[in-house]
Amino acid sequence: MPQHQILLTDYAWPDLDIEREILAAANAELIVAPRGDEETLIELARPVDAIMTCWAKVTARVIEAAPRCRIVSRLGIGLDNIDVAECTARRIPVTNVPDYCLIEVAEHALALLLALGRKIAFYHRETKEGRYQLQAGPPLRRLAGQTLGIVGLGNIGRTLADKAVALGLRVLATTRTARTHPSVSLVPLEELLAASDYVSLHLPLSVETRHLIGARELAMMKPSAYLINTSRGGLVDHAALAEALAAGRIAGAALDVQDPEPPPLDQAPYSDPRVIVTPHAAFVSLESLEDLRCRATIQVVDCLSGRTPANIVNGVRV
Repeated sequence: MPQHQILLTDYAWPDLDIEREILAAANAELIVAPRGDEETLIELARPVDAIMTCWAKVTARVIEAAPRCRIVSRLGIGLDNIDVAECTARRIPVTNVPDYCLIEVAEHALALLLALGRKIAFYHRETKEGRYQLQAGPPLRRLAGQTLGIVGLGNIGRTLADKAVALGLRVLATTRTARTHPSVSLVPLEELLAASDYVSLHLPLSVETRHLIGARELAMMKPSAYLINTSRGGLVDHAALAEALAAGRIAGAALDVQDPEPPPLDQAPYSDPRVIVTPHAAFVSLESLEDLRCRATIQVVDCLSGRTPANIVNGVRV
């Protein structure tokens, strides 16, 4: 009989072979929630020794329902779906994998920038509808020499800056930390919004950052500028974005993350032809997912084996 039971709230990959193999070697059994809603998780949580979560919300009620829980392991970077304060109060370490998809998210943000700048989505849609006409598109500008504003100069923001500089883009950034980059000019958010041709968001969602980009901030951007979000949907006030697009205050947007997910695709801003929407895909690659799944599961095994897991984010030690 397995010594430990681990609750997996949700996952976004085809199978769980990696997780089961690592846990089986530690005499642990994986319990997979059929749904990630709070009531289902509460029902399953009582006997478990650990919780692993991708996007489902691990609320205070879920944590309270799991008196044996010794660790909450996030299969990802951000922690906005976990009640970290409740875990800390109960002396439960919370872990994440803070660097697993840096390259993928930076590549996706850059791909969206290129698609916006070269009007790839527009021409693709036109040709698929039978219109093969260069003159139908808006004017194209050379990307080299334009300005990219990166909001949040963490690991992903810095990786994107490296790639953007290589393409000849001028890069501005705003950051709440002391991090710098040799090819990036640090400026206040207001200056970044006013000067940038592309604004790319790379910061966590919190009470302070929710709707960081709203009507006021969108009004500061150039009418020719584009907004890119591969971080968290809640950073953007989507109603304000829809209004800004309708009024011509910005030229377009590319959104990999939405609020809620999935979003109402038949409504603005998602239905606007100037908006590229991808289904929270920026983090995905075969390499990043294997890395993520192995490391998050090993964190659980380490904790249950009495070892200190990597990347404890709330200071609670085993």
